[in-house]
Amino acid sequence: MVIVLPDAAFALPGGEGDWNVAQALGHTAEARAGLAMAGSLAASGHWPADAAAVVPGVPGAADATREALLRRLATTQRVVERAARSIAGHEDTPCRLEHPLVGRLRCGEWLLFAGVHDLMHLDQLERLEANLP
Repeated sequence: MVIVLPDAAFALPGGEGDWNVAQALGHTAEARAGLAMAGSLAASGHWPADAAAVVPGVPGAADATREALLRRLATTQRVVERAARSIAGHEDTPCRLEHPLVGRLRCGEWLLFAGVHDLMHLDQLERLEANLP
């Protein structure tokens, strides 16, 4: 999706509140990494005592370029892959991460939710792409 969108599309409404496409993509990447990392930390017994609370609905940078978004998406994909390896065998381990909209999930469920979250935003962007001239 990021590769084929015209440059001007990144400034268009992104389907989430008043965010543009760049903000929606940046948000998706950050959420993906954070949720997967939370599951990984809990699965490995390294949950930080001072873990920050989840703040949903934080947009990415409004002026992010295609190149910056592609780099960030690639980085977060590697985070997810590492997290999945850490979570393997610990899918049912409780995770202390508390999301104000989702509540508490187990390690494997956070990894699954990260993927579902990606798909929700991808669906928004596919609808936007379908309406481009």
